[in-house]
Amino acid sequence: MAEVLLQAHELTKRFGGLAAVDRVSLTLQRDRLHAVIGPNGAGKSTLTNLLSGDLPPTSGRLVLAGRDVTGAPPEAIARLGLGRSYQKTNIFLPFTVWENIRLAAQARTPCAARWLARADGIAAINRRAERALELAGLTARAHRIAGTISHGEQRQLEIAMTLATEPQVLLLDEPLAGMGTAEAERMIELLQTLKRGHALMLVEHDMDAVFALADTLTVMVNGQVIASGEPAAVRADAGVQAAYLGEDA
Repeated sequence: MAEVLLQAHELTKRFGGLAAVDRVSLTLQRDRLHAVIGPNGAGKSTLTNLLSGDLPPTSGRLVLAGRDVTGAPPEAIARLGLGRSYQKTNIFLPFTVWENIRLAAQARTPCAARWLARADGIAAINRRAERALELAGLTARAHRIAGTISHGEQRQLEIAMTLATEPQVLLLDEPLAGMGTAEAERMIELLQTLKRGHALMLVEHDMDAVFALADTLTVMVNGQVIASGEPAAVRADAGVQAAYLGEDA
């Protein structure tokens, strides 16, 4: 069985009387991709924010790398090995691709001021940045200004910046949004690569990508999980077809 890196137990988030996420449980395992789909307003982004610590749960429990991190701030969860991307690209547009990735690697360094004063500290940061640059397929774009590269490459850059922090768990919120066919194919290839050695959760509306990548598929509607399991079985579920995928799915 694949190593479990993150477990959510009946996570709930209420905003007043509204349960945006209602008793959702899921498990993320190394070398596997868990996709979460659902219509707009289903609670997918709120769930991602609960897992990353950007929102505290109203109730439930979150365990990362064997440690209870329920209610922990996002920086503490990140230090334990969780990285995430956002729906809107979050990069420094005036800086080069390399500078963006190196800044992310530097931010991961404990006691940065003392560490940066040492030559071996600078070398370690550069090595992390170089690995992330190569893994994300951006070596040829290293010295380009981030604001001048394509939308798809900017999304790759955001993932590279996350990789520079050396996470074990990656939460990816609609990384294919707004991409053309060629860019989407490159992103799918990248995500296939990232499955090796990481636990991935993918929130995505591109169903072709979801079924090409997912080992486990969870469907949310109105804050609740209506189906979860092997993608083919979930796709064939009558309730899922009626609620989200459509009768012809």
